[in-house]
Amino acid sequence: MKKIFLSLALVAGTFAFAQKTSTNTVSSSPVRFGLKAGLNISGLSDSEFSSKTGFYGGVFANIPVAQDFSVQPEVLYSGMGAKHIPTDSKTNLDYISIPVMLQYNALPNLYLEAGPQFNFLVSSKIKSPSYSIDGKELFKTFDFGLGLGAGYYFTPNIGVNLRYVAGLTNIGKERPGYTSSTKSGVFQIGLAYKF
Repeated sequence: MKKIFLSLALVAGTFAFAQKTSTNTVSSSPVRFGLKAGLNISGLSDSEFSSKTGFYGGVFANIPVAQDFSVQPEVLYSGMGAKHIPTDSKTNLDYISIPVMLQYNALPNLYLEAGPQFNFLVSSKIKSPSYSIDGKELFKTFDFGLGLGAGYYFTPNIGVNLRYVAGLTNIGKERPGYTSSTKSGVFQIGLAYKF
C-alpha cells in the first residue's frame, strides 16, 4: 500500500512541477487522439513461471500541459500472463488497462514517460495440452502497476513506443493453506498512430 501512495505522490508532484515551471509557455498544440497496438512479453514473479507473448491494443489522448510535458491517458486491452514450467501450462490473463502517463519531450520527436497503470481483469484461463480451466478463483480482479517507457515519432502521426509496467500489487487470491505474493510484469513494444 505504501508503494501505491508513493507512486501516486510522485506522479502528482511531477504534474505540479510541470505546471508551475511552465505556465507561461504552455504548448499551443491541441489535444490529439490516437490508436496504439503491439506485442506484450509478460511474466509473473513466481520462479515456476516463464514469460509468454500476447497482444495489446487500444486508444489514447495526448494532452499538452506545459511546453515539454503532456499527459497521455489510455484505454487498452492487454493480454498478459505466463507459462508454468513444471506443468507445461499457460496462464492467460486478459485485462482492460488504464495507464496515465506523464510524457516529457526530451527531443522534438523523442519522449520519455512514466506513470501509474490500473488493470481490471476481464478473463483468466489456465490451459495445458490436456485441460483448460477458469482461473477466476486464483486471481484478483484488480492490479496496480507503474510504467516507464519511451517513444519516437517518425512523422507527426506515426511512432513506435517501448514500455515496461511493473506490477506493485499481489494478484493472487489467498486460499486456505496458501499465501500468494505473485506480481505481474510486462514489457510492451508497439506502434502508435495520432489522428
